[in-house]
Amino acid sequence: MNSPLTLAKWLSTDRHPQHVVAFAGKQCFTQTDLIKDVQRIYGWLQNQPGQRWALCFDNSYDFIVALLATLHAGKTPVLPGHSREAQLREQQNHFCGVISDTPLNLSCPVLNPQTLVYPRSTPFEPIPEDAGVVFFTSGSTGEPAQIYKTLRALDEEVAWLAALWGESLRDCRVVGSVSHQHLYGFTFRVMLPMALGLVCDAAMIHFPEQLAAHTAHPLLFISSPAFLKRLDMNLTAPVFKQVISAAGKLEDDTAQQALRWLKTPVSEIYGTTETGVLAWREHGQPAPDWQAFPAVRFTQHDDGWHVESPLIHQGHGQLDDILELTAPGRFRLMGRRDRVVKIEEKRISLSEIERRLLALPGIEDVAVLPVTRGNRIALGAVVVAPNADGACKQQWREALSAWLEPLAIPRFWRIVERIPLNSQSKRAWAQLQELFDETR
Repeated sequence: MNSPLTLAKWLSTDRHPQHVVAFAGKQCFTQTDLIKDVQRIYGWLQNQPGQRWALCFDNSYDFIVALLATLHAGKTPVLPGHSREAQLREQQNHFCGVISDTPLNLSCPVLNPQTLVYPRSTPFEPIPEDAGVVFFTSGSTGEPAQIYKTLRALDEEVAWLAALWGESLRDCRVVGSVSHQHLYGFTFRVMLPMALGLVCDAAMIHFPEQLAAHTAHPLLFISSPAFLKRLDMNLTAPVFKQVISAAGKLEDDTAQQALRWLKTPVSEIYGTTETGVLAWREHGQPAPDWQAFPAVRFTQHDDGWHVESPLIHQGHGQLDDILELTAPGRFRLMGRRDRVVKIEEKRISLSEIERRLLALPGIEDVAVLPVTRGNRIALGAVVVAPNADGACKQQWREALSAWLEPLAIPRFWRIVERIPLNSQSKRAWAQLQELFDETR
């Protein structure tokens, strides 16, 4: 496969005018369409004051158009990760305007590109060498934090992925069940297909039936553990060249069950918004080790594990995960440091409690979190157990007492159909906390 095309060259003559960039149902968008559509926003944006513009799109093709227009106009794209009006109002100090296909009532300028006329074509200004994109990551507290990713790092990340999988992805189409508004979806649904010249789906897949309908071409499917859990084995599977999962831990049973339907092992990515991709593993067999990308180095210090990578803005960072090295460049994940809480001066691992509960019969999923009542902290457990009855909670407490001290046994219990997830397919901790509101 040819070398990946850097983002600064996506609008260049390196691509044939009739090269298909994206599709939406039966409609296809070519390189000529892309240049024309970028020109429409670019011409308007060049005359606007302000540097930082938030991009809020459901349609991935429209998002790519706005992204390129913003960068070529010398502006900085900001990805809030959502299009919710109330939250955008709270974040308005982080950008001077919004470009979106969603009607929004904000005090800053809001541009719907469909309202613009096509201007006379003019050459695009080159993208500045120090250009980048601002992402937001909510973390466990829900407080949004800004992460700046340079285009240089984003291009290099794609080069790593192309070196690993590029040859196997020839002629496939890219579909995804994760949003391009976060780094994982951005990297794999936008950066990777555009760099390799693969045709991407402008729409996001929400249901297994939508995935099964993509029978015309082999697929690169960008997914999450939550979606892979919901695969319908009664549907006829399309042909997959590659399936990628990230945004949460992929359990062995989910991976092995998905393998039977997908007919190809799921490749899982380990990384964060701050670090970019760090490692990968292929679920051809149960419990595979992680393999670090060649330029990534992990070292252990007194305060935990550190990582060095050219994809990190400062060159290095600290991990919230605990690693166990199994061979040079290979490791297992043993839990998270930030899943430790102090109750009455005792350190309690929430991950350990979850692991013990998942080992009990009938429990399919669980989330454990601290719950404050007055001035006291206790633990709450949100449990997915379809056949649970009134006696189960006491049985679970008794089972846990064999391993855990009394303070580590959850005091509050909620049984739900499924653990709520956010748009990144990660646990929605704010919603989980609401389950233990004293008014319930």
